[in-house]
Amino acid sequence: MKALLLENIHPVAVENLERAGFEVELRSKSLSEDELVADLPGVTLLGIRSNTHITPRVLDAATDLKAIGCFCIGTNQVDLVAAGERGVAVFNAPYSNTRSVVELVIGYIISLARRLPEKTEKMHAGVWDKSAKGSHEVRGRTLGIIGYGNIGTQLSNVAEALGFYVIFYDIADRLAHGNARRMKSLDALLAEADVVSIHIDGRPGNLGMFGEEQFAKMKPRSLFINAARGFLVDNDALRKHIESGHIAGAALDVFPIEPKAQGDAFESPLQGLDNVILTPHVGGSTQEAQEEIGWFVSGKLGDFIRSGSTALSVNLPAVQPPPLGAGARLALLHDSVPGVLAELNNLLAAEGVNVTGQYLATAGETGFVVTDVTDVPPTTLEKIAGNPHTRWVRAYPA
Repeated sequence: MKALLLENIHPVAVENLERAGFEVELRSKSLSEDELVADLPGVTLLGIRSNTHITPRVLDAATDLKAIGCFCIGTNQVDLVAAGERGVAVFNAPYSNTRSVVELVIGYIISLARRLPEKTEKMHAGVWDKSAKGSHEVRGRTLGIIGYGNIGTQLSNVAEALGFYVIFYDIADRLAHGNARRMKSLDALLAEADVVSIHIDGRPGNLGMFGEEQFAKMKPRSLFINAARGFLVDNDALRKHIESGHIAGAALDVFPIEPKAQGDAFESPLQGLDNVILTPHVGGSTQEAQEEIGWFVSGKLGDFIRSGSTALSVNLPAVQPPPLGAGARLALLHDSVPGVLAELNNLLAAEGVNVTGQYLATAGETGFVVTDVTDVPPTTLEKIAGNPHTRWVRAYPA
């Protein structure tokens, strides 16, 4: 079995997959759609980060592909519906780089509040500008967090420890941490926050959610942070409000269009502005986070291939069976229609196969059942595969 890992995924992932019996190819850059179509036949596992996009055309060409690992938080670069329809499991790392992103955001806020980008630029130019003008402490300021998930909540905790008052807005019901306050609307948050930081996901409905209208509603001389998704924010509108002085500073780690390879040219309407920090999508790019992500995602891919576990898959029903003991295991991905499980068990009984454990989950039109049995005669697999509602069936150990 072959695993292809793109975009400089941490070597710990290579080690994990090689121990699991995979031949691993590691590449430093992302691949275009045409390159993926040409290179994926024969690949069982694909590892990507945020710059490689998996389309239905790519999935149609990847006839041997069983799973995709997104070695990052986001999965909007993968057509999850198309992958699910083809039975390709997708996994990500929803927690592994949380702390790294939070620390970067805290660094942004302090740097912008003290206007450090301007200070360091002048020092490099040989200008000594020792002045407190425009420089502020963050203690006692109000931080407004848009999106109170894994990153938003940890940012809330760290910021409060630094002396911030924290407010947040989320469309989902979220438990407030510490003394943080939930705001009833985004407008209410924007009117009160001295710093606004976005931490929402990349679902299509969030495209362009923060633009001219939202910037106009922010407090005068407030700060703006985006370390979530580049396409959430209208950067032309942000430039206008920075140039007018309404927004005192901004920091961005993500952009609507990002270079695909190290050293490629980068352009943004925010270049050249005072008190603006631009970083190349490095929120999760610490050695600690990348190692944790490499370990976590490669482990999920290995568990799926070795034992049929779909725990924390983002597009298939989640089943986490116990470790495989004596005997064998069947994993069946099927259409979620009445009678499939009964047909499976009737067939196993007719074949004289004894069931020792069974684990089922459904999601939408898809069902996934893992069945532990005494053994799996080849004829049994063939009959299960022949059912019109079977998408795929696999036996373990292979």
